[in-house]
Amino acid sequence: MQGNIRLQHRLIWGLSLASVVVYINLYVVQGMLPLIATHFNVMPAHATLLLSVTSFSMAFSLLFYAVMSDKIGRRKPLLWSLGLLVLVDLILVGLQGFSSLIAMRLLQGVLLAAVPAIAMAYFKDMLDKTILLSAGAVYIAANSLGGIAGRLIGGAMAAYLDWPMAMMILTFISAVGVLMVYFLLPNRDRVRAEREPKIRLSFDDLRGFTTHLSDSTLRKLYLLGAIAFMVMVNQFSYIQLHLMQAPFNWGRFEVTLIFLCYLSGTYASFRSAKWVTRVGRQPLFVLSTSVMLLGSLVTTIDTSSTIIAGFLLSSFGFFTFHSVCNAWVAQRAQQHRAKATALYLCSYYLGAALGGPFLLPFWHQWGWNGVVVGSLLLLLVVMGVVALLARDNRSRQTNALLTE
Repeated sequence: MQGNIRLQHRLIWGLSLASVVVYINLYVVQGMLPLIATHFNVMPAHATLLLSVTSFSMAFSLLFYAVMSDKIGRRKPLLWSLGLLVLVDLILVGLQGFSSLIAMRLLQGVLLAAVPAIAMAYFKDMLDKTILLSAGAVYIAANSLGGIAGRLIGGAMAAYLDWPMAMMILTFISAVGVLMVYFLLPNRDRVRAEREPKIRLSFDDLRGFTTHLSDSTLRKLYLLGAIAFMVMVNQFSYIQLHLMQAPFNWGRFEVTLIFLCYLSGTYASFRSAKWVTRVGRQPLFVLSTSVMLLGSLVTTIDTSSTIIAGFLLSSFGFFTFHSVCNAWVAQRAQQHRAKATALYLCSYYLGAALGGPFLLPFWHQWGWNGVVVGSLLLLLVVMGVVALLARDNRSRQTNALLTE
């Protein structure tokens, strides 16, 4: 019994550490935009596309891993992807052309998708129900900390190091993390499908995706997650460019401290389950979207303190929104839940990928205020989809009463 508990704890910490490695690698470039622009001789706004291309390839790769981990197990694809990630980090050291960097970031997206696609299914396979919720909480906290750490590490390296040395340090961090994950993850892998030695895909493997996509409520939830993240993650990219301009003139590392505003979102995620129970999903959707709208508007009062306040509000609103959306997807899906979650994450990261190109013309035309205008347009679409969800819910309730 004691040995089993130790294995479960090793799994929790192993997957949590793996998520830290993944999100450091995903978001490190967001803290390095000025260095990337200088080293590769591109406009800073174009450097923001590096996060978009990685999110794009990551989004669709999530679906691949969701299917394949059911066929060949959880541990092997996860460790292989992390090992190859270290190799790609090493290749980045000697890169010179921006187009080559784009290609490598696309490949990184494919490799980074393994952990978020597999982790929750891995927990469900290996953990007792009594510890499952706690494991999920630790893992989500690790996601948040990895994202913050990646941006701050990127900012520190951009301020004090050149590109090759920065990538050497990133490779070292990734390699140490991956080795620790390798030794932490238990060798046992309870996946029934592992008994099948050949990797053969059939329609049954894809049925979960088609089932969920035919559900109008789930389609709306996928769309909501995509648009909300499209706004949130890309606002953080463009605000760095704004804060480095006059009259602020923040430094390369100083500007990455704006990512500490994510901590308000970490708190919101932690409290969201109680808030849903207290006020309900629909009111919380409206409230969290309104907070994001307010946060965006506050940043147009162009002072450092109001920008920080605005991003604290936006982070709080977004993570509340995301937590409610993610939980609703899991509750709505009665079967093939891993595929339902994979579809949500796919749309979520696809939104991040599309947000950069969508907001780029607004930035070029009107600067930060233009980014806010583009964000408000997207958040109004969110409000519209939330209203449609409310209407559908009322219709279902009315039909249920009529059939009683």
